[in-house]
Amino acid sequence: MTIDLNCDLGEGFGAWQMGDDDAMLGLASSVNVACGFHAGDPDIMRRTAELAKARGVSIGAHPGYRDLHGFGRRPVAGLTAAEIENLVAYQIGALQAVAALAGHKVTHVKAHGALSNVACEDDMTARAIASAIKAVDRDLIFVVLANSKLLKAGEAAGLPLAHEVFADRAYEDDGNLVSRRKPGAVLHDADAIAARVVRMVEDRAVVSVTGKVIKARIDTVCIHGDTAGAVGIARAVRQALKEAGIEVKPFNAR
Repeated sequence: MTIDLNCDLGEGFGAWQMGDDDAMLGLASSVNVACGFHAGDPDIMRRTAELAKARGVSIGAHPGYRDLHGFGRRPVAGLTAAEIENLVAYQIGALQAVAALAGHKVTHVKAHGALSNVACEDDMTARAIASAIKAVDRDLIFVVLANSKLLKAGEAAGLPLAHEVFADRAYEDDGNLVSRRKPGAVLHDADAIAARVVRMVEDRAVVSVTGKVIKARIDTVCIHGDTAGAVGIARAVRQALKEAGIEVKPFNAR
């Protein structure tokens, strides 16, 4: 049995650093690189791509709403489908160009923060993201929240998909993530998270905050790079998976 571990990286800006990217690149098998709208800049993007290539880690674009101040975690109302397509395509293209400077290649796309959360429940937003990816490169793997409208949009667009679950986030009964505005939405106990991930992968299911078991295809597990204690969580998850006989491998290589 194999599983991919993905992490959102490159989320600093200029002189400001967010998370320990170097350490997480030694633990993740694929990373999602901020493309300048919610975080990141060309220098950080290139450095992240160079480090990822050197360590054999796959890279993907992590497009979000244009909201540096809010780190892309605030919904932006009133955007048309074309505007969403444009902002997603723009960010994918930016990372593709910078990755080329590093001699690396973008293999997947994963929507960030509020853009992803909105798309999980809004058909228009989900379809616009999928449409943009398909227009840029129909071979890019679309990373989608398992059982969400993102998944349905990706299937309708005929994109290759990677079904994602989250190691460090709580789930509602409908399969969506608990809002970060609610207590308990983000998990921090490394040992509990590690045991949870092993159960997810082995059972092909997530468990909601009320105990509901939600079956799902699982190709990749996300550990947020900006979560407090992220490195310790990732190490615990890697060790638990190893002890369970589960190999960590990029989803685009399986």
